[in-house]
Amino acid sequence: MKKEWKQVNLNKLLAGKAMHIAIPLFAILLGLLVGAIVMIITGHNPIEAYGALVAGIFGSSYYFGEMIRTMTPLILGGLAVAFAYRTGLFNIGVEGQLIVGWLASVYVGAAFEAPMAIHLPLSIAAAAVAGALWALVPGILKAKLHVHEVIVSIMMNYIALYTANAIIRTYLLIPGERTESIYPSASLASPFFQSLTEYSRLHYGFLIAVAACLFMWFFLWKTTAGYELRAVGLNANASTYAGMNVSRNIILSMAISGAFAGLAGAAEGLGTFGYMSILSGFTGVGFEGIAVALLGANTALGVFLSAFLFGGLKTGALTMNQQTDVPTELISIVIALIIFFVASSYVVRLMLLKRKKGDK
Repeated sequence: MKKEWKQVNLNKLLAGKAMHIAIPLFAILLGLLVGAIVMIITGHNPIEAYGALVAGIFGSSYYFGEMIRTMTPLILGGLAVAFAYRTGLFNIGVEGQLIVGWLASVYVGAAFEAPMAIHLPLSIAAAAVAGALWALVPGILKAKLHVHEVIVSIMMNYIALYTANAIIRTYLLIPGERTESIYPSASLASPFFQSLTEYSRLHYGFLIAVAACLFMWFFLWKTTAGYELRAVGLNANASTYAGMNVSRNIILSMAISGAFAGLAGAAEGLGTFGYMSILSGFTGVGFEGIAVALLGANTALGVFLSAFLFGGLKTGALTMNQQTDVPTELISIVIALIIFFVASSYVVRLMLLKRKKGDK
């Protein structure tokens, strides 16, 4: 009887949907709690600090607009990681795919002028295609030669960074260590959004990110191709036995994942900046996308909410620093702690699952 009671409690604890919600919320709470302890140890008031943090997100329409702008590439980067993961792949090359997408979008946006109805979609498409093509390399090597995608994709990040810098320096450089600015016809800048948010840098890229979330959900869960991709991710051998083309699906998955990452680059190049500078290092968005996907449990809605949290923390950290002198690096610590607790929770869940199997 006692064993049956423990089994019932364990089954409730491992309920899928409940755990997907509880784990991130618990991790966020613990991350903020440990962050507060660090503040106390370093002589800061956590209540005042977190109050300033919230004010830096919701205190004015300008702050809120900047927060949404910050979360836009995080959404797209998170979707790139989550999409690949849902199909059994780990795309750690989002950073490189973002960089080539950024460069491609800016190049098309600055190379010629055309009506916006043609120029803007073409610039956005260039970013998506560039990201997809960059992701094809690890995808093809994985599908045809069984080379692990993590190794190839992370090395492709460095190739993208230095290749993009070399192209800008050799062919596109103007004073200021950057490319020419894009034409207005290729810009995602939104005077309407800016007027609503006290002239923040919020742009139409946010709508692209929302559309990308809807696309990922619809494609994976409402289409035959999406079903095949998920099936291959769950069990490649069973999928082969069922007549699915595993190699083709692996390549397709990486291409779509890379396209999401390329769109993140377009959001930066066509929306936030309007040009591309020579990069001294990685943007960080691609790697933060891994954290966004992990916290969001690799779901479209989860990625959106996770990007909202991370975007809010990064934006609010500036106001927190100005008003309470708490270093902005503390927010990086909080984010790292949240990811740590999420990962730890999944490890605990895995251990409980093994225990459940052992009790049978």
